[in-house]
Amino acid sequence: MNEFVLHLEGAIDGARLEPGARYSLHEGRPIVVRYDLAAIAERVDRDALAMRETSLWRYRECLPLGLDQEPVTLGEGLTPLLQCPALGQRLDLADLWIKDESQMPTGSFKDRGQSVAISMARSLGIERVAIPTAGNAGGSMAAYAARAGLEAYVFMPEDTPPINQYEVAHAGANGFLVNGLITDCGKIVRDGAGPMGWFDMSTLKEPYRLEGKKTMGLEIAEQFGWRLPDVILYPTGGGTGLIGMWKAFSELVELGWLETADMPRMVAVQSQGCCPIVRAYERGERFAEVFEGACTIASGLRVPAAVGDFMILDALAESGGCAVAVDEASIRGWMDEAARAEGIALGPESACCVGAARCLRDSGWLEPDARVVIFNCGGARKYPDLMAHRLPSLDRFAGIDWKDLPALAARA
Repeated sequence: MNEFVLHLEGAIDGARLEPGARYSLHEGRPIVVRYDLAAIAERVDRDALAMRETSLWRYRECLPLGLDQEPVTLGEGLTPLLQCPALGQRLDLADLWIKDESQMPTGSFKDRGQSVAISMARSLGIERVAIPTAGNAGGSMAAYAARAGLEAYVFMPEDTPPINQYEVAHAGANGFLVNGLITDCGKIVRDGAGPMGWFDMSTLKEPYRLEGKKTMGLEIAEQFGWRLPDVILYPTGGGTGLIGMWKAFSELVELGWLETADMPRMVAVQSQGCCPIVRAYERGERFAEVFEGACTIASGLRVPAAVGDFMILDALAESGGCAVAVDEASIRGWMDEAARAEGIALGPESACCVGAARCLRDSGWLEPDARVVIFNCGGARKYPDLMAHRLPSLDRFAGIDWKDLPALAARA
């Protein structure tokens, strides 16, 4: 492992675990990596990072893989941070930005976690991996497993978007559709660990996907000149990205790399069709109950039980943030609104953040001049059915009545 790794730690009780072994959970809860940040600060010149490779592996010292080992990479990271004045004007937000993770190699933020996790799996001698997924994670793991030469098994609900299903098969993984939710898929992966000998790559059920996801926080700090935004709105299913960014911000403070110590307020955004974190937040609880009857078109948010629930809720409390559930019926409209205002194709999970921003601005919780970042974790192109719009037809052999074109388009 990276020489700067001090130890691994049980997130639920702080138990110290020695690095270098194959870990899943501790006491049924996630494990995190701890670094000698003082040593990293002495070794690494923050401003020299800009001269390094244009991928998340520019932060090598802050990631668990041994510095002498080649990562499994497809060039992931350093996605664009786009200012959005037109959408901001619609939301009454003067300083709105979108971090567009849809421009990753397989089209979603999942590539960050899979690059680091598969790199570590290969370094630990793991040859077979398995994952439950409701969307992008399966296709991403399949691609990185193929890149690493590992055998992959992917289990997904029957109503997982077709593009995600195709990605899994296209990359040569063993994919299976399950009559149930992602939690049912997770049970299959758990039950099969012994007889099949695979390693469980589920969200937060190994320590290293979190480390890849935290690079979103490192990147936005660097892209904003080592200052953090005021508010981050994050679509929250399993919550690894939100937890990872909060970890990154804490590490940046200890490294001394931030120009100011001001931390962003973190907002967990869910659909009313599946909002266990919001319910726990509203009740003032640290752990979330299983959300029965989960149903949402935002498949990445259809996570009725998150193993890192307390880590999400801790981050919200520590940051002064909140959790918001938005109207399921409005998701497609928010996708269209963002695309038409800025040309950015938000996935339905991230479109929920548009609705949350409007709700928080209307309530006064969100100030009009706050610097706000929305994460587009995966683009609309993964959901062609949600992008579907019928276009009007023209007869190329007949003369075009130019004056009727605007009205014809409007009726479509």
